[in-house]
Amino acid sequence: MLIRFGYEITINCWQPTAVVTLLGLRDGREGDIRTPEMFTTTPAIPSHLYRDLFGNLCRRFITPAGDLTFASDNLIEVSGLVDPSVPNAEAHTVADLPDDCLVYLMGSRYCETDRLSQLAWDTFGHVPAGWARAQAICDYAHDRIRFDYQAARSTRGAFEAHEEQTGVCRDFAHLAIALCRCMNMPARYVNGYLGDIGVPLAGEMDFSAWIEVYLGGAWRTFDPRNNIPRIGRIVIAHGRDAADVAMVTSFSPHILNGFRVWTDEISCQASEAR
Repeated sequence: MLIRFGYEITINCWQPTAVVTLLGLRDGREGDIRTPEMFTTTPAIPSHLYRDLFGNLCRRFITPAGDLTFASDNLIEVSGLVDPSVPNAEAHTVADLPDDCLVYLMGSRYCETDRLSQLAWDTFGHVPAGWARAQAICDYAHDRIRFDYQAARSTRGAFEAHEEQTGVCRDFAHLAIALCRCMNMPARYVNGYLGDIGVPLAGEMDFSAWIEVYLGGAWRTFDPRNNIPRIGRIVIAHGRDAADVAMVTSFSPHILNGFRVWTDEISCQASEAR
């Protein structure tokens, strides 16, 4: 299966401004890319790449005063299969976890484990450790929060999402991550592309957030927002929570004047025409 994916974002800065974007794909999909990942700006400006502490691919540049549009349009091949289910994936004891997993057990900016620990143990302590417990947590977050795009708020953490019972995909992810960490399961925040492939169209496309839980010696995909296996996830970045993977960070105020994202299944004939 081929997926065309990309974005076109326009920001306006009142003065030349340093900007960091986190929009390039994470390593590991090089063999699946069918057209090189190209980054363009209008007007044309120089930029360069670097890796952050989590290995995510970041780009930095200086915007001119006024509007700047940056865009990318790419083609990738995916299996066409839904997210794998591994119901026998076991939880690890903390003592047996790899060192680099420990940071994903700690509280973070949007995942306040200290405020949710008692709730987690009261609610999930009886559920068998491992895949079943992680899925039970995702079921809980999915049922607890009502999706409302108009209710998006960049300052809302997991505890507030639990209490307010409303939010967007990042809020579902933060609540599930925090509850997993409370139960000693490393969990990390993932953002990327997720098109409406094999499911009813859900309106305007946007970037998506989901989670990964470390079980059975590997990071396993869970999606508390949709809570069903999906086709064609394309990972951009992961971190402790949304604070680590902001897609656009400007070091002076900016206004968002345009935002468009696409993730579409295309035919081989359309690919050849390109």
